[in-house]
Amino acid sequence: MSENYSQMWTELGLNLKSHEKLLDVLGQAYRDIFLAQKNRPEGMQYFDFVMSEIHGLRVKELLDAKKHDRIVVGAFCTFVPEELILAVDGICIGLCTGAEYGFDEAEKYLPRNTCALIKSIFGFKLGKVCPYIESVDLLVGENTCDGKKKAYEILGTLHDKLYIMDMPQMKSDDGRNLLKAEYKKFQTKLEAISKKKINSENLKKSIKIVNNKRKAVQRLNMLRTAEPTPISGLDALLINQVYFYDDPIRYTNAVNKICDELENRIANNVGVFPEKTPRILISGCPMAVPNWKIPMIVENAHAVIVGEESCIGERGTQNLVDDSKDSVAELLEGIVDRYFKIDCAIFTPNPSRLDHILHMAKDYKADGVLHYCLQFCQPYQIESGIVENALEDVNIPVLRINTDYSQEDTGQIRTRVEAFIERISS
Repeated sequence: MSENYSQMWTELGLNLKSHEKLLDVLGQAYRDIFLAQKNRPEGMQYFDFVMSEIHGLRVKELLDAKKHDRIVVGAFCTFVPEELILAVDGICIGLCTGAEYGFDEAEKYLPRNTCALIKSIFGFKLGKVCPYIESVDLLVGENTCDGKKKAYEILGTLHDKLYIMDMPQMKSDDGRNLLKAEYKKFQTKLEAISKKKINSENLKKSIKIVNNKRKAVQRLNMLRTAEPTPISGLDALLINQVYFYDDPIRYTNAVNKICDELENRIANNVGVFPEKTPRILISGCPMAVPNWKIPMIVENAHAVIVGEESCIGERGTQNLVDDSKDSVAELLEGIVDRYFKIDCAIFTPNPSRLDHILHMAKDYKADGVLHYCLQFCQPYQIESGIVENALEDVNIPVLRINTDYSQEDTGQIRTRVEAFIERISS
């Protein structure tokens, strides 16, 4: 990092020794995985900088904002409506849940057979290595899967600013009413801690900001349908991950800038991989920073990832909020409508997710689908069989991968991925 942030980290209560080790490991992994790629778009330099300062300059920006009476809200899930947070001049930050860190300590509170994402939440908090979770004025947990909803009961004893948002489990009128009620309560909570009132003007402005951010990512996604693809799946995933950390307006400008570059690449038939490289769609669990294992294996095996059916991917950005109404109540209805369309595996039944995967496989010209599940993630593990059957029925090959955040199974996964790529290439 370009500055010494030790004083800032100390004031946040971080364990400096452990934090330094974590940054060293992640920094080396980033260099080995991302910076070792060839023919990267120049626009990726911005995202490299963001990652190099992710525990430095970005955290400093948050703390400076707090000095000017802006609240910082931490979130673990795409169901948390950023529009409402921005409407009280707050800042929404996605929290790290993608590394195997502090699991020994986490397992003092959680069963060992808990998914790695949940254990990562506890590991970062208990290890005191995440400046974001220590910076927030409100930490939002959402009752999606059973693992999360029970884990939040324990997390609430470790973090005194935890706020729980309930989630519907069925796409029904009652389910939508529940989501609307929860968002109205969330609005009230945000207004109370920020001491700022949401009105139609600031809510319309915040909806426009988030819509523009989603439009930029949608533009990027469509450019990935080109052949040869102008950007690697690793770099596209990184852009999607930075979506949850960066200033939304600055991020939108950076994504649109790289999209301009990618359009020029497409016009000149420039790709990061040769033509006819096998094209893979990844579906399933989210890949939060720094969970890069599967994409690294796939693209090192000479295939290219062209899309992600994931919360950190198209599932999280595919729909916009209707901002044509004038009242807060009407605009809130638009927010509810948008988020209720998210086809997370918590919903039962969940046919829209199947439809989404099928459409993505066609739109992105995928030769095969890799369905990625974290071990012990029951919703996505159970749906994986349904997804495989539906795709194989229309002659779309599927590879199911169940894994965690460790590197112990890397060799085994590489062997399976290489065999799958050989299958879809023949």
